Formats: sequence, structure tokens, C-alpha cells
Amino acid sequence: MIAADDLEHCREAIRHGSLSFHAASKLLPARVRDPALALYAFCRLADDEVDLKAEKAEAVLRLRDRLDAVYAGRPNDAAPDRAFAAIVEDFEMPRALPDALLEGLAWDAEGRRYQTLSGVRGYSARVASAVGAMMCVLMRVRDADALARACDLGVAMQLTNIARDVGEDALEKRIYLPLDWLEEAGIDVEAFLENPKPTKAIRMMVKRLVMEANRLYIRSEAGVGALPRRCRPGIYGARFIYAGIGGQLTAMGYDSISARARTSKVQKIGWLGQSMLLSAASMIMPRSAVLYAQPLTEVQFLVDAAAAGPVKSSRSDALISVLSTLEQRRQEQRAQRTGQRVEMS
Repeated sequence: MIAADDLEHCREAIRHGSLSFHAASKLLPARVRDPALALYAFCRLADDEVDLKAEKAEAVLRLRDRLDAVYAGRPNDAAPDRAFAAIVEDFEMPRALPDALLEGLAWDAEGRRYQTLSGVRGYSARVASAVGAMMCVLMRVRDADALARACDLGVAMQLTNIARDVGEDALEKRIYLPLDWLEEAGIDVEAFLENPKPTKAIRMMVKRLVMEANRLYIRSEAGVGALPRRCRPGIYGARFIYAGIGGQLTAMGYDSISARARTSKVQKIGWLGQSMLLSAASMIMPRSAVLYAQPLTEVQFLVDAAAAGPVKSSRSDALISVLSTLEQRRQEQRAQRTGQRVEMS
């Protein structure tokens, strides 16, 4: 069980760090809401460790060590670590799922860019669908079809985030738009990052991301009915609140450079009410055939890992490779700093 003090720390972290999830989580039953808050707190910590730190390679490798400690049953003396360790033990969380998140964060630390929409979906699978699959585990759901739809929802949410943050990412010299879209429009990536403008071509790319997200939001709904009844309102809530950000982008003409799309408290309350109604209707409606649609190719590995149960698999070759690259980068940075100190002395 998660210690009360640790849970309260996680609750505060989410209250201030993720307004959308905090709102949706209120509709989850306590048996799922509490571990979900702990899960999101650990994921939020992981994301901030990489996103907000200058030495990103170092940050990812520290996260690797913290995750190793969690799965060894010796978590760091910090509330998110202890709470996540409790989740791993209580729910037999497959190691491949948080490893996928770690791989996505390592890609961020590398400054990786994505040539195609499939590449962007692959990144989204790691940083968002992995969390969706872990949420299913917290609900005691291991059905492959339900997991596939949860992964649809994760990719949709991340595509929404990317669409909303084009301007902010550009200021940080990051780009998640598919590079082939930019090439087709005759846009030089480095020139865009140097001076991002909401041109018609860029706004159309934002629109394409929103439309792809909307397609996946609709597909994901078929999986909500396969979840425990008391969990459905919270998941519907997350679906509508995040899709609402896409709606705001549409109202803004898909300009996510001049301003940031935001949703109001009143809107969130409306979507939560809609979620309650849809959840009630799902109890009498027949199950949609969309539930059985094939998973996105990019999320298949997550579906397989979660459906297999508590298999303690070793790290994938891809994760080992990216972590080795970051380890080499860390050693080079240390050597460079040592050389600078010697030169100064």
C-alpha cells in the first residue's frame, strides 16, 4: 500500500503539475485514483527531470538508476519513488512499460527528430501510451483489445500536446512535427526554429495533427466500455478534456505559435458531466466492433507487454543502445568539464 504521506505528496504534485489529469482523476474510484496519482506523479517527475534540466543525458541516466532501484525493491528515499515502488509490487507492473517511457525521454535528451508521422506516433507511444497501458494495469485490465484502445488514447493525447506546443517547442529549438511535412512545404527546419511563424503551411500541419488525434480519440472510446464500470467516467473525462484542447486550437485557426490553447474550468466541468452521461449509456449500449481494431503498429509492443502480465523482461536492444549513447555523452561532458577546470587552474 502507498503510505499516506507519500500519496499526499503525489496528489499535490498533480494538482499543480497536470490540471487536466487532476480534473479527470476526480471521477475515478479511490482504489484506482490513488495509485493513478502516484503513477502520474512519478511520470511527471521523470518528464520534468529531463525537460527542465540542462544536462539531459545525466537526468535520463539518473532516472534509469531510480527505476532500477524501484524494481529491486529499494526505492530512493523520495515520495514518488516509494509510491511507485508500492504500485510495482501491488499491481505487478511489467518493467517494459516504464522502460518505454524512459526510452521516450532518452529520445528527448538526444534531441531526436522524426521523419514521418509514424515516427511521431512511435515517440507518442513511449511517452504517453505507456502511461495509458500502465493505467489499465492499475484497473486490473490485461485484455489486449482494451489495451490497444488505451494506447490509441495515449497517442491522441500526445499528438494534441505536440499540436498545442509547436511555438513553445520551437523556442527551445525542439520540433516534433514530421520532417517530411516540412520538406513537402519547402520549409527549412533550422530557419523555422530560428524564427517560428504561424504561416498557413504550419497551421495546416497543426490541423493534420489535431485531425489524427481526433480519429484516435474516437477509436479509443470503444475501449472505455471494456473497463470496470466505475473507471469509465474518469477515462471519458480525460478523453474529452484533452480533445477540448484540440477544439481550442481549431477555434484559434490552428495557430499554436502566437498563443497557447487553454481550456476553462467551466469547460472542464461540462466535459466531466458529459463523461458521466456517456459512462451511464455505455452500460446499456452494445459493445462496439471498433474495440477489436488492430493496434497501431507503433504501440503493439506495449499491448504485448501489458497483456503478458508480470513478466520481468530485460531491457530492449533499442533502449540499451540509446542509454549507451547517453552514457558516452555524459562521460564526454565530464571529461570536458575536467579539462576546463585543469585549464583554468
